[in-house]
Amino acid sequence: MEALSSTDASRSRDVTAELSIDALFAAHHVRLVRVAWLLVRDSGRAEELVQDAFVDLHRRWSRLRTPEDAAGYLHVSVVNRSRSVLRHQKVVSATPPERLEVEESAETEALRGVERRRVLDGLARLPRRQREVLVLRYYAQLTEAETAHVLGIGRGSVKSHGSRGICALRTVLGGPDED
Repeated sequence: MEALSSTDASRSRDVTAELSIDALFAAHHVRLVRVAWLLVRDSGRAEELVQDAFVDLHRRWSRLRTPEDAAGYLHVSVVNRSRSVLRHQKVVSATPPERLEVEESAETEALRGVERRRVLDGLARLPRRQREVLVLRYYAQLTEAETAHVLGIGRGSVKSHGSRGICALRTVLGGPDED
């Protein structure tokens, strides 16, 4: 009888591990997912925890004393991983959210002021009715019907004055023309 080389012995152990883990998966996967779900109450996370436990078992297969220890290892692994998830959730929920107060630079505020001034100057150059429609529609955020009612004109007039006003404002501000 021939002796197995170390490479052949290693391949044999890998095949044995694969077959054993496949059998363990078939026998315990559903139950382990249920256990994890009952602990963490998140089906996606439960699946993930069980998958990670099987991956870890595969990595550590050669260190098991006996293959019979594998099912116990999986259960312990799933419970420990679930506890870690719950600890993490507890820490996250106990930590107050950081208030991110983004302060804008003086330059940004100055540029915004310049842009506002340009828009106001551009509006002042528009015919009265176009200016009124744009202010009511986009600043006061009135609907077409509300704008028409306030100005005493039809909705079609609101649309045409608004469209002409936007085109004129783009021209005054130097923006791109729409085709």
